[in-house]
Amino acid sequence: MKNVLFVVTNTEKINSELKTGVYFEEFAVPYLVFEKTGYKIDVASIKGGISPIDENSLSCSNPDEWDETAKYLKNTVKIEDINPENYDVLFFSGGHGPMFDIAYNPLIKKLTEKFYNENKVVSAVCHGVCALLGAKDKDGNSILKGKKVTSFTNKEENIAKMTEFMPFSLEDKIKEEGANYIEMSPFKEHVEKDLNLITGQNQNSALKIAETIIEYFS
Repeated sequence: MKNVLFVVTNTEKINSELKTGVYFEEFAVPYLVFEKTGYKIDVASIKGGISPIDENSLSCSNPDEWDETAKYLKNTVKIEDINPENYDVLFFSGGHGPMFDIAYNPLIKKLTEKFYNENKVVSAVCHGVCALLGAKDKDGNSILKGKKVTSFTNKEENIAKMTEFMPFSLEDKIKEEGANYIEMSPFKEHVEKDLNLITGQNQNSALKIAETIIEYFS
């Protein structure tokens, strides 16, 4: 049995008009896959407490079983209260929220570096990949340098009409850290694995990234 630490956003609003949060599919789908595999799961955030769900990711077409995972977003643990030694996998769910609180956060950076440098799985999907920005390996280099990495792309951001509301371009920042950035067609399922670093491009990659993480241990 493996232990997985989910890290999710506390950001509820981009501005006075635009709400955000965690993109539900990017939390619910991996959660259920890990749960059915027998993994133990904890959910954390920077502030603890509620991690808001992006209303744009809620739909009557979502499978009913997703709803069962929503309760785990209502009372998340504070990152500072987490013992990283208890986990094998660090997983960052996406949504636009992480771009405003998780990216470049010192607590997240420290946690990510510890997992990566102890050869534990560091994984993220969509905008959750922003959590990896600024993290360094044991030699002081970006953990993304020379690695195959994907994330929500500039093209996808433009299609979603959210580019102007983002604090920075995630794709550009990843490239600036020296990653071998790989993208597929907009909103196509796509996951990259490079050693213990596993990243997914968008919400449609939520299932595949969970399966890739499980395969890592097989």
